[in-house]
Amino acid sequence: MRNPPIAGPSIAAVVGGETEAWYLNMLKRNEKDIRITIKPEIHSKKSLKDQYEKVVLDLVNKEFTKVFWIVDLDSIIKETREAPRGAPKPMEVFKNYRQTLIEKYRNVTVIVNNPCLEFWFLLHFEKTNKHFNNCSKVEAQLKKHIKNYEKTKRYFTKKNDDIYLKLKPGFFTALENAAALGNFDERNPNKAICEMKEFFFCEELRNYFG
Repeated sequence: MRNPPIAGPSIAAVVGGETEAWYLNMLKRNEKDIRITIKPEIHSKKSLKDQYEKVVLDLVNKEFTKVFWIVDLDSIIKETREAPRGAPKPMEVFKNYRQTLIEKYRNVTVIVNNPCLEFWFLLHFEKTNKHFNNCSKVEAQLKKHIKNYEKTKRYFTKKNDDIYLKLKPGFFTALENAAALGNFDERNPNKAICEMKEFFFCEELRNYFG
């Protein structure tokens, strides 16, 4: 049986973990004027192939006006470094998936964060193009600004003090800092990147955040 259509504009986001889902859910909870359905699709610990197929075989065929695939690049870089000789390199697989989505699916946007979503959080407080080679190092830097930061659901979703509210004062600073980094460069995948601006400036949301 087909799922019933979602009324009005709707956005789906395929995410690699709970951090992204918690953040997006807090965005929905706090920005009550946004008359758009935002539905995170958690694919934690799923392969690149699983996430890609979730986008192209499931979500694009539903009644979503926009589908985002939010990718933490640090895990892809790590898997590429550790891939057995002769095996497909995850980075090349990802580049091929990304290119296919760009060419064939106009309502799909791939968002790359290097190393991870926490880099977006950090950009709310400081302008940096430093390449952090793993998310733990970003978290350590973030704790200089949010001393009690914890990567837990309880912390992220605390009533009247959730992660979105903590970050909101620096939102437009983060957009400017992210824009200054440019976009994902296939020739330089180690470059620090945050493409979350593509989410907030999409046609469905730009009137709220533009």
